[in-house]
Amino acid sequence: MKKELIPLSDREEEIGKIIVNAAYKVHSALGPGLLEKIYEICFVHELKKAGLNAIRQIDLPIQYDGIIFDEGLRIDVFVETLVICEIKAVEHVNPLWNAQVLSQLKLTDKRLGYLINFNVEKIKDGIKRIIR
Repeated sequence: MKKELIPLSDREEEIGKIIVNAAYKVHSALGPGLLEKIYEICFVHELKKAGLNAIRQIDLPIQYDGIIFDEGLRIDVFVETLVICEIKAVEHVNPLWNAQVLSQLKLTDKRLGYLINFNVEKIKDGIKRIIR
């Protein structure tokens, strides 16, 4: 039986558009070839300029076997406590990173995530939208 996909909320869609726009701005200004941390810092700056609450390198607790582990999950960028962004600056994207974002979405009970690789010629080729 196939699970029916529930549409994202208007707020999630709005945040998603701002995220993509911020990625375009950062890539346009910096281009490929820098360290992941630099892109992450500038990306969060653009999100904040757009009026969003975005937090870098946040540890979120996970619950397993009835126990809460405080440092269970590290998220690169958490936007408005609704959308997860995994930032990369690599030559080749590992397919496991899609699974990583999906796992993060599941563990946080969120629906929308982005895998953004800034080390590409055209940023449109580096943005992957992931919906759970």
